[in-house]
Amino acid sequence: MRTSSAITGILLVIFAITTIQCGQTGSKADLILANGKVWTVDKSQPLAEAVAVKNGKILAVGTTKNIDKMKGPETEIIDLEGKLLLPGFNDCHTHTEMGGFHLLGVDLKDAENEEEFGRLLSAKSKELPPGTWITGGSWDHDKWPGGNLPTAELIDMYVPDRPVLVSRYDGHMAVANSLALKKAGISKEIPDPMGGEIVRKPGTKEPAGVLRDNAADLVARIIPQPSKEEIRLALETALRKAREQGITSIQQVDLTLQDLQIYRELLAEGNLTARIYGFIPIANQDRMSEFGQVRDPNDVWINIGGVKGFMDGSLGSSTALFFEPYTQDPSTCGLAVVDYATMKEYILRADKAGFQVTIHAIGDKANSDLLEMYDAVIQENGPRDRRFRIEHAQHIRPGDFKRFAELGVIASMQPYHAIDDGRFAEKRIGYERCKGTYAFHSFLENGAGLAFGSDWPVAPLEAIPGIYAAVTRRTLDDKNPDGWFPEQKITVEQAVEAYTLSAAYAQFQEHIKGSITLAKLADLVVLSDDIFSIPPEEIENTEVLYTIINGKVVYKK
Repeated sequence: MRTSSAITGILLVIFAITTIQCGQTGSKADLILANGKVWTVDKSQPLAEAVAVKNGKILAVGTTKNIDKMKGPETEIIDLEGKLLLPGFNDCHTHTEMGGFHLLGVDLKDAENEEEFGRLLSAKSKELPPGTWITGGSWDHDKWPGGNLPTAELIDMYVPDRPVLVSRYDGHMAVANSLALKKAGISKEIPDPMGGEIVRKPGTKEPAGVLRDNAADLVARIIPQPSKEEIRLALETALRKAREQGITSIQQVDLTLQDLQIYRELLAEGNLTARIYGFIPIANQDRMSEFGQVRDPNDVWINIGGVKGFMDGSLGSSTALFFEPYTQDPSTCGLAVVDYATMKEYILRADKAGFQVTIHAIGDKANSDLLEMYDAVIQENGPRDRRFRIEHAQHIRPGDFKRFAELGVIASMQPYHAIDDGRFAEKRIGYERCKGTYAFHSFLENGAGLAFGSDWPVAPLEAIPGIYAAVTRRTLDDKNPDGWFPEQKITVEQAVEAYTLSAAYAQFQEHIKGSITLAKLADLVVLSDDIFSIPPEEIENTEVLYTIINGKVVYKK
């Protein structure tokens, strides 16, 4: 594999002799970005110095000298001063509304022990009116000494007088206090729901407080729904966070009608600062007509792509579905959150209706079973450009990488999870199975499509840490300085493409965005450092200096 610096050197030579990609030579630009290093993600012209923009689209790409000819009296000029210009980042997997509420709510991710967990809940409780629920969370018990799960009794010590339901950072496990359990009617007589588990106190059937996967819904469903004004505030907060991080396109995997209405209002007001591509729950696919046209070619701002479902839970919650039992807990192989026949029927109907289908699958069995379903649906419904996706595609058996490529299934992955889960994955499932965990290189080596996102708020929304994770695989506990299963590292070029052009392909929009190419949408990001030439371990310190969408600067540091 060539290094990033070697590839850059070769491309500089190509740039020196390549033809400048220009639009109408007589046109005057609205915006010119000059004197930079432009990495276009366009293989026909990978490198340039400057870009001209007009009417929200790329007018020309080339040398600063040639682009300067397109300057008019009203042209805005940004001197890049040698900084790196990329296509805007496209996040393939966000829970945008949830992320906005996360920014507005309690944040437990940095709690280093049970006492700090409790103190943070207590402090939040003092900020809220009486009776208001405490939600949010993102706690991580694997950070705590002993790694014990939180309990209702622990929360009761700090917040006994208001209901609490806070989730583990992966979203597949939550803990409630005693008041919340009581309000939800969860007692020793209540059985585990399908696809979920009520964790019990040792030696009894009394609920301990932790609720895995679908069991958390027993409490979540009684939490008062937020008002439209509260949802709008959450979405506006999320959009502000996105533009600060150079994210110009968001693929929201849990879009609601309320979210859609708010996005359309923001667009009409001129306040929408990211392009939206949404999925609705696969079980609700019969309501698709309420959302409007699927993949409307005339709307470059807001599109409904299709449907999303779940096969299993998560590794951190020990609910991801595997062929073999967990090393840490041989009593379980994980959870199937829906039965095989039901999911296959959902996919068959959705695909027949022309919806893009994307399904969450983490364990090796969940992924293998889903590939079988996709294969059967393709055989039954016939060939077309359907671009099936698997969200996470986290643990893959060796023979299944090629199946992704053969079936045209896109691996929609979140690289930051690799350096996060890498702290505890081997403890959960052992060394051998971890060889196929977040195996970015194996997907590309086998010709499969690879698109990147964040899974925010489960992981940080920022794309830069994701690129850093894919390139270095240095786990968050600093125990793998050379990379956790380093053979699965990919290059900076490959990681950037997964966050841009490949992400656009994953939403059927590679013809209008994802690279800095003539006539494509002018969605761009300027970075503080040249991530292609600095040492990979320094990438995480890179900052976003400008975010440009539709040719307009929406963020400047």
